[in-house]
Amino acid sequence: MTATTKSLKDNPIVRLGGVMEKAVATPEAVVIGVSAGGLKALTAILPVLPADYPLPIMIVIHLPPDRDSVVAELFDAKCALTVREAEDKEDILPGHAYFAPPDYHLLIEPDHRLSLSSEEPVLFSRPSVDVLFESAADVYGEGLIGVVLTGANPDGALGLKAILQAGGRGLVQRPDQAYASAMPEAALALSPDAEAMTLEQIADTLQKAVTT
Repeated sequence: MTATTKSLKDNPIVRLGGVMEKAVATPEAVVIGVSAGGLKALTAILPVLPADYPLPIMIVIHLPPDRDSVVAELFDAKCALTVREAEDKEDILPGHAYFAPPDYHLLIEPDHRLSLSSEEPVLFSRPSVDVLFESAADVYGEGLIGVVLTGANPDGALGLKAILQAGGRGLVQRPDQAYASAMPEAALALSPDAEAMTLEQIADTLQKAVTT
């Protein structure tokens, strides 16, 4: 490898046509955080993605902790993706969407496995969007896409900031179109460089991110 080749490889800024542009990292994974109004919001995104979608998707939705969830089953029936409730130490596979189980934090381990934790709630939430996002940012760095959707508390704002600081990309549902605006508003307030979009634009962006 020549010195010039190495410098281009190691430097995220590349000169194209005389203009300095930031190199775009290849996406490796998607994480989604959502709360109040989440089922409708996710219905506008997950069923749109094809069965051969090359990225894994990890999802935290705030649900009552004292009952079993059928959310994964509902979405598995309507999606081309394989949708399942996450299991501890499970390998992360492309084309799969994993929901955090009720009352467990969902984390990503360095060896690209899922991990479940019963540690204390964060912002009164377990699972916590922040916990998922921050652990995923540590593992995937600039290859991570974080998505914050409708919700009634600020969970996810710190996590999305961690994703952007790691070089990843942040997508946020437009607060004026969210069932509950608190979650996307908090995310955009803490990360003004995140991209505010409609649900349809988010679904389209997730598809185009792996085809361009």
